[in-house]
Amino acid sequence: MFSWLGKTASSCLSPVGRYAPMNKDDEAGLGGEDDALLWSKDLEKHSHGEFSFAVVQANAVLEDQSQVETGRHATFVGVYDGHGGHEASKYISDHLFNNLISETSFPLLMIYCSFPEMMLLLEFGNLMGVSEFIFNYFPIEISELARENGAMSEDILRSAFSETENGFLSLVRRAYAIRPVLAAIGSCCLVGVIWKRTLYVANLGDSRAVMGCLDRSNKIVAEQLTKDHNASMEEIRKELRNLHPEDSQIVVMKQGVWRIKGIIQVSRSIGDAYLKRPEFALDPSFPRFHLPEPLRRPVLRADPSVVTRQISPDDKFLIFASDGLWEYLSNQEAVEIVHHNPRVGIARRLLVSALEKAGRTRQMPYNEIKKLDQGVRRHVHDDITIVVVFIDHELLDDETAAPQLSVCEVCKIHQLNKRGAAADSSAFIVLPFGLNFWSSGNAPSENAPSFEFQGRKG
Repeated sequence: MFSWLGKTASSCLSPVGRYAPMNKDDEAGLGGEDDALLWSKDLEKHSHGEFSFAVVQANAVLEDQSQVETGRHATFVGVYDGHGGHEASKYISDHLFNNLISETSFPLLMIYCSFPEMMLLLEFGNLMGVSEFIFNYFPIEISELARENGAMSEDILRSAFSETENGFLSLVRRAYAIRPVLAAIGSCCLVGVIWKRTLYVANLGDSRAVMGCLDRSNKIVAEQLTKDHNASMEEIRKELRNLHPEDSQIVVMKQGVWRIKGIIQVSRSIGDAYLKRPEFALDPSFPRFHLPEPLRRPVLRADPSVVTRQISPDDKFLIFASDGLWEYLSNQEAVEIVHHNPRVGIARRLLVSALEKAGRTRQMPYNEIKKLDQGVRRHVHDDITIVVVFIDHELLDDETAAPQLSVCEVCKIHQLNKRGAAADSSAFIVLPFGLNFWSSGNAPSENAPSFEFQGRKG
């Protein structure tokens, strides 16, 4: 087994363990002090600038998941707002990014190695499903090796979403006999990828990505990049009625809220298998999810809306957030808060602003809200996740300034020690998002921790 060295990624996924090192009370004046259900990262670096992160739990079990992954040329942001349970959002956080980097645009690993290690590396490649290797016996500099690896496209994003959906439905199928309620669990899925000067955004559900841009008068304005796939939108109701003209109950008003089949608000998701395939129909023992008539064809979709745009000098930051934020703050209110306040802790500031507004609508001050236990707190607000990504344009053109970070969900990676790659006997592998590995053929420093690669087959 190889021993590897690497450099850790920034990741924000669940409060148990992964949220433990996050800030809670260290920035007085931002709000959220003494809120046991709020976690944040005040400011971290990514490939093209800095980002701030915050999440608050309202449900008995946190249903939101999220992640930030960054490499030499790319930054990945994911916000996954689960419903019915946390299983679908957790599955997405564990698989979507991994599916993305394994798509057909990324089959090529560039390797610098000595001949005796070739067979071991080929064996490693077979394990990882790598279809092609380039072996180079010349003393190429690491910086040159890491420059251009793979590409990004809308089709690649769609394929990663499709693979994630199919994987989760396979999990539901395997567990259906003993835990059929998994068929009623789903998740919205919002992804953003900054690939050099191009931004890709893919979305299922009603989480939202909003760009903060400067207009000609140098004022900050909000540009919504995503479409809300929610039955509250007249456009979505019209789309559903056109797709299901024979079904008069495809969208109905229930307790003042438009719902698909009287059950769910979002029209696209990962999961929710009982609304996509007849084999996952739930019987009357699940009255909330039981359909009176057999499903003839899928009611919900899993194909994301994808937008691509070039990043312009007027684009200053992005806000990725679950719908719990947008329930209380408009796009313009959110971008003005970000623009007119310091970067440090800005996601937490946004979150507290939303919670304060939620409290005002229920005549409950935020100081009282944060005393509520999880579960009870859901009567006031939803789980909310916010990632604010600042774009520093000088870094978009600087190939040396960006940090090299890797996929912490694929590997448990620790601090990089480049001295481990100094000798000619070392093997060097470059992945598109800057995930670099050195073989154990060249012993690392005693002070550098190591880990074992945890890749998957196929």
